[in-house]
Amino acid sequence: MKVTLESYGGLAAAIRRRPAVLDTAALPENAAAELTQLVAAAVAMPVEGRADRARDAMTCTITVEDDDHATVLEQSDAAMSPAFAALLTWLKKHLAQQDQP
Repeated sequence: MKVTLESYGGLAAAIRRRPAVLDTAALPENAAAELTQLVAAAVAMPVEGRADRARDAMTCTITVEDDDHATVLEQSDAAMSPAFAALLTWLKKHLAQQDQP
């Protein structure tokens, strides 16, 4: 499974950030299993109601590619489910570790 995180908006909206990619094949087995559970929870928990657009809110898109299927989850700071927030936090932590030499 390959998971791509893209974020845009916020105070530096004009700056386009490079998407970050995490492949479960490169993760330890327990981390890959944890990621799989977080993705399943985020997919199962829809966003409840849409908050009004928040000025300077960040929007995050998480694309999950598994075999021939892709699932795209997109939520913003203004309306983020707890499951999406947990997945986002996990991804940011592991992507930061991946970038360290």
